[in-house]
Amino acid sequence: MQLGMVGLGRMGANMVRRLMRNGHECVVFDLNPENVKHLAGEGATGATSMEDFVSKLTAPRAAWVMVPAGEATEHTVMTLADSMQPGDCIIDGGNSYYKDDIRRSHALEPKGIKYIDVGTSGGVWGIDRGYCMMLGGHQDSVQRLDPIFKTLAPGIGNIDRTPGRASKKSTAEEGYLYCGASGAGHFVKMVHNGIEYGLMQAYGEGFDVMKNATSQALPEDHRFQFDLADIAEVWRRGSVVSSWLLDLTAMALTEDPELSRFTGNVEDSGEGRWTIQAAIEEAVPVDVLAASLFVRFRSRQNHTFAEKLLSGMRNKFGGHVEKPAAS
Repeated sequence: MQLGMVGLGRMGANMVRRLMRNGHECVVFDLNPENVKHLAGEGATGATSMEDFVSKLTAPRAAWVMVPAGEATEHTVMTLADSMQPGDCIIDGGNSYYKDDIRRSHALEPKGIKYIDVGTSGGVWGIDRGYCMMLGGHQDSVQRLDPIFKTLAPGIGNIDRTPGRASKKSTAEEGYLYCGASGAGHFVKMVHNGIEYGLMQAYGEGFDVMKNATSQALPEDHRFQFDLADIAEVWRRGSVVSSWLLDLTAMALTEDPELSRFTGNVEDSGEGRWTIQAAIEEAVPVDVLAASLFVRFRSRQNHTFAEKLLSGMRNKFGGHVEKPAAS
């Protein structure tokens, strides 16, 4: 099956490779001609402009947009729409805000252009592991492009089947799922990433407690020197907290036990904020997810005014004096 891919970064390029590896034809475009050249050298059909890209697709066309969320996606989708025809389909596989999907879908509807939003998880490992995908939008187009999604998805693999699912007809076991109307795919991916923040924070805090078990503030016989890489490794095997995130944690700690190349300045890509905003709109309490997002904000500062104020209050009510900063 033919698919066009706009955006040949780490995920977009690897998705093209996975598709071509399994016999699909790919037309590719990127603002960086070198990225196009590399994929063309591997068997893709390269395009020199957006118009050239669309002209090389066979109707009904399918163009997958894999560029940063926000203005870049907005511009790309609308530019594509100017060159496409009724029946063609635009797929947004980035991390767009679901409300933008709903708006874009409505904007494309009078032109007869179908729109699919695909929340995509898999990162740089997806080329071999496959990509977990949560799909929303035009259902007939999703069904027409099923061979594309099926190829990109991980498949059932060697994961044990969930008891009771044998009689249920769903693509969920294969790692992709149609979730509903426009915006539904990115809504589910948004919550997925919000949960990811909380899971990562839990691991981070737990390992921090173990790392500081050597604290001089503890009685000597209460101090422990833990090999964190070994603990991550043993938890990977049979533990109730095992996960792919723990697998990646074990890798990071094995490569550098002190994580010395990291500063701890943690960015957020938007989905955590949007998850909390959705929770506010729904009046749903998300204590852990909200706290994990705020920790990321905190990580970008040396000390906040709030912390200075805490010190000031402690000094006034109890005469507490700040310990000098470690040299």
